[in-house]
Amino acid sequence: MLPNQEAFFIFVTMEKVAFIINPFSAKKNYQPFINELKKKVENPLYYISESILGTDEFIQKHFSDTDIFVAIGGDGTISTVAQNLINTEKILAIFPAGSGNGFSNETQFSKNLDELLEKLNQRKSRKIDTFTVNGRLSINVSGTGFDGKVVKEFEKTSRGFKNYIKVSLKTFFSYKPIKLKFFDEKYQNYNGKYLMINIANTRQFGNNAYIAPMASKSDGLVDMVLVKKFPLTYSALFAFRMFTKKLKDDDYVTYLPVSEIEFKVNTKNWHLDGEFNRIKSPIHIKVQPSSLNILI
Repeated sequence: MLPNQEAFFIFVTMEKVAFIINPFSAKKNYQPFINELKKKVENPLYYISESILGTDEFIQKHFSDTDIFVAIGGDGTISTVAQNLINTEKILAIFPAGSGNGFSNETQFSKNLDELLEKLNQRKSRKIDTFTVNGRLSINVSGTGFDGKVVKEFEKTSRGFKNYIKVSLKTFFSYKPIKLKFFDEKYQNYNGKYLMINIANTRQFGNNAYIAPMASKSDGLVDMVLVKKFPLTYSALFAFRMFTKKLKDDDYVTYLPVSEIEFKVNTKNWHLDGEFNRIKSPIHIKVQPSSLNILI
């Protein structure tokens, strides 16, 4: 194939594709991605987002003439883009550039632009579930308690996996468990104090830390993961199981598969897909089955 033919082929198949870049992801080192994209795609449509509002406005402006929106960033960026595509036929694609990249890992997107462009050429997609926390969208894992506090403190750092571990360890020893109370009688025997409560649409937080190894993003359910504060002697086993996909029900961990549930917690500190949020109880979790179209 001649060079000009190849350029024409790429240009034609990249029509109706928009790239949305979070410049604050990946330590703000996004320029190499743009440079490589311009080498491989003629006149790509891309937007460097400075805010959620800016992303929303860009998507709405190009909604009618774009089939695939590519989010370049972490889970928070992906969720922001996805919010505009829920219950439509528009397709979400991802180039991971975050700290943990949990959702990217779970949907088989890698940091390889050639692989992404090949997927974009083929344009195959499938529907997956999402869920809401008091009406706010989540696509991966959201939670409160210990990890909500960790995310709040983590956002004060320069991010990165090492800082996440440092903040987690510092928070663990000082954190007091939160109180959980269910409204539905069949769950009230689970009322009590917990280190953290996670709502998992997929299996992992990110960085291959599998908080819900049996979770599925296409079964109409989320796994509600209740974790009691455990002694230091259990921490190594907990970490080993989490990073080897072997966490399971035991004296400290409980899994409740649900499609919708309501409860109260005595904290407002939540993270939604790794982004800190303040959410007041009562909490209403609701799965949105087959609501998001993902490139495969």
